[in-house]
Amino acid sequence: QVQLVESGGGLVQAGGSLRLSCAASGRTFSSYAMGWFRQAPGKKREFVAAITWSSSSTYYADSVKGRFTFSRDNAKNTVYLQMNSLKPEEPAVYYCAAGWLGGSGGRYNYWGQGTQVTVPS
Repeated sequence: QVQLVESGGGLVQAGGSLRLSCAASGRTFSSYAMGWFRQAPGKKREFVAAITWSSSSTYYADSVKGRFTFSRDNAKNTVYLQMNSLKPEEPAVYYCAAGWLGGSGGRYNYWGQGTQVTVPS
């Protein structure tokens, strides 16, 4: 069992940066791939980024490549999503998830409660 708690969301101007964190509890955290997803009001949840359990590989949605960086610190049971150059169309609730590597939410067994990111247009 893994419990996930996101933090770091907030209001940031377009072009600004935020770093989201996701703290995990559970002894098996380091064995899971991790993912970030986001969901804007009235829209479907979409994949943002994923990272393998060892941090050997990261994957990003085309829309965030070059601007977002996903990292993890297994010693601290925490993953991070550094978001730079945020765009007005990117406000959403951002969720971290633990499970099997992939871009589909169905591959992840555990989800956090989400953290709101607001980018005024």
